[in-house]
Amino acid sequence: MDGMPSVLPDGEPVPDDGALPRHALEGAAGRPLGFYLHVPYCATRCGYCDFNTYTATELRGSGGALASRDTYASHLVGEIRQAREVLGDDPRPVRTVFVGGGTPTLLAAADLVRMLAAVREEFGLADDAEITTEANPESVGPAYLAELREGGFNRISFGMQSARQHVLKILDRTHTPGRPEACVAEARAAGFEHINLDLIYGTPGESDDDWRASLDAAIGAGPDHVSAYALIVEEGTGLARRIKRGEIPMTDDDAHADRYLIADEAMAAAGYSWYEVSNWARTPEGRCLHNELYWRGADWWGAGPGAHSHVGGVRWWNVKHPGAYAQALAEGRSPGAGREILSAEDRRVERILLELRLVDGCPLSLLAPAGLAAARRAVDDGLLEPAPFDDGRAVLTLRGRLLADAVVRDLVD
Repeated sequence: MDGMPSVLPDGEPVPDDGALPRHALEGAAGRPLGFYLHVPYCATRCGYCDFNTYTATELRGSGGALASRDTYASHLVGEIRQAREVLGDDPRPVRTVFVGGGTPTLLAAADLVRMLAAVREEFGLADDAEITTEANPESVGPAYLAELREGGFNRISFGMQSARQHVLKILDRTHTPGRPEACVAEARAAGFEHINLDLIYGTPGESDDDWRASLDAAIGAGPDHVSAYALIVEEGTGLARRIKRGEIPMTDDDAHADRYLIADEAMAAAGYSWYEVSNWARTPEGRCLHNELYWRGADWWGAGPGAHSHVGGVRWWNVKHPGAYAQALAEGRSPGAGREILSAEDRRVERILLELRLVDGCPLSLLAPAGLAAARRAVDDGLLEPAPFDDGRAVLTLRGRLLADAVVRDLVD
């Protein structure tokens, strides 16, 4: 599931009016523009979650009515309108909209449609715009999905995580096995062209057979896109505390690698192709264009508490708490908490970090001499494909995907 981290970085202050440096919009017409809309509410907190999300209990007495999810759509629409003021006469229609969380589908479908309508009214949508929302399998049904589709959404991502009850229990997921697969059928019936299932591997207590069962269930449901992420145990989460107390074991790196290989083999056998280390699609059209926008360093505006944005080498992030976020907008101020202006070197390094994860890799022209030498060694070590290297690109092999973080560290030198 896509989401906003709970810890914000340091940075310089954001102007009260949110104004960007003039250079940020230079050449903007040649870059895609997307919107990420963050909905920070969850019914319960999953033990592994480190995103900027809040349950009703956590918000009670903190921010009052300003933090209420009943009025949230109005606040977020206010930031979209503020974005229009900041970006001025930028003529670009929006290429992608992604509603993430949290659990966006805790809001009424009409609220999500209203948020999308604000983007459409203020900026316009490209004719082939990709419009996605994340969804909890237990928070949607046929009528809800039909309302989303009628309102303009054409892609949906369900948080499946696992098909095994005992694994879901460790993750504190509340949906029942089989419900995500039923959601795929309901979304198809509602007219959704593109459907993703999110899986997590490496949960303590999960076996290889458990993982194979989850893959079989996900593939059998017939989505055109599957994401599979290794479980990362973040400090401060409930799961981290349980592991520290010795209640459940930590999954080791070798098990993570085995599960990834099992996933890639199963996906390939079912006709899915990898296009990013953790993502597989049946067709090029099934790829998540919004995530590709991130990976290729395009422009996006992140609206909502804790949401991050990037436009023309300027990155900023909003205040975390829904009450503080709503208060800033009510006072006519940017909800931005801080920002940084990326140097040319920052942007070069980020391109390597992100583009190397993609199936077409990153240009060798991005590499410094030491990084290029490391890339040559990586080819010899079977971590980079030799043919693309000869054509001027660094592309990970299957073994390279298993060791992607280490390969990146060498190449950014």
